[in-house]
Amino acid sequence: MVTTKRSASAKRPTKMGSTGRKKSPKLKDRRNYPRSHFKLPASYSRKKNEDHYGGIIGNASEGGILVYLPEKLDTGEVLKIEILFAKGWELKTVRGTAKIVWSDLAVHKTRKVHRYGLQFQVVNKSNLQKLKILLKEGEKKE
Repeated sequence: MVTTKRSASAKRPTKMGSTGRKKSPKLKDRRNYPRSHFKLPASYSRKKNEDHYGGIIGNASEGGILVYLPEKLDTGEVLKIEILFAKGWELKTVRGTAKIVWSDLAVHKTRKVHRYGLQFQVVNKSNLQKLKILLKEGEKKE
C-alpha cells in the first residue's frame, strides 16, 4: 500500500454553495436578544409629525424590530412605533420609539418597499411586558 503526502502548497477543494459562491463559515449572531419571526401590522410616525403610516413587522426582539415601510427614510431618524397583535380575544398594542440603524430596498412580488432595522430607544415597563408576551407567542409558532 502506497500513501502519498499532500504538499503544503496543494489546496483542498473549496466547498461551493448552490449559487456557485464559496460557502462562508457560520458567523456568530451578534445580536443581544433572540429574534421572533412573524408578519404583524404596525403603524409609525416621524417624531416631529403626527401623521401615521402603516407598515409590516418581519421580526422582533427586546432590542429592536425589522420593519417593511412604504417610504424612504433616513438612517438615524427616530420613529414612534405601534405594533398591533392579538392575545386571545384582546387586541394589544406595543408602543415606543425606535431609531433606524440600517436600511435597504426590498422587492416584494407586487411592489418595492423599504426594509429597516430599528433599535428601540424608549419602551416603558407596560409596553415592554406586552412585547415580551408577543415574543413568547412568536417563539411558540416557530
